[in-house]
Amino acid sequence: MSRIGKLPIPIPSGVDVKIDDEQIAVSGKLGTLFQPIPPSVQVCAEDGKVVITRKDESRTARAQHGLIRTLIANMVTGVSEGYTRFLDISGVGYRATLNGNDLTLALGFSHPVEVKPRDGISFEVGTDTNTRSPFIKISGIDKQVVGQTAAEIRALKKPEPYKGKGIRYRGEVIRRKAGKAGKAGGKGGA
Repeated sequence: MSRIGKLPIPIPSGVDVKIDDEQIAVSGKLGTLFQPIPPSVQVCAEDGKVVITRKDESRTARAQHGLIRTLIANMVTGVSEGYTRFLDISGVGYRATLNGNDLTLALGFSHPVEVKPRDGISFEVGTDTNTRSPFIKISGIDKQVVGQTAAEIRALKKPEPYKGKGIRYRGEVIRRKAGKAGKAGGKGGA
């Protein structure tokens, strides 16, 4: 039995769960999310909890048991609280601005980079009070879409290992390299 799959998912107040034969719909104050249910698992809502069970002990059913439970738990959290991801921008002249809903990034290229939000995603731009570096806040109800959007924005200018310039996740540690400092100290061999 899957340790994660057998855990029931508590349904908080204000969240409504509807289960059809082929999909589950979770709606809350922030929106509604849908997830198809594979035929190898069974989903039931009872006593304020969602319980996922396997129909058989096949390899597919065992693999999807914990997956579906985690996806449904993420849906419940998303429609009730939402998900956010922060990206920090470091580098001279690197900045982010909002044009309506679109995000405009100045990343040292000869042109500004425009990022349009996907459905259900909102951007917020600010400056960190401690480090005075700009940041981007990505918010939404779907955990996968928030993470994918953050990864695509980070991929526009990944942090480089010498000066650490670029876009990084909040809390991400960049492994720094020494550069050419090792050559500067001594005379080259003849």
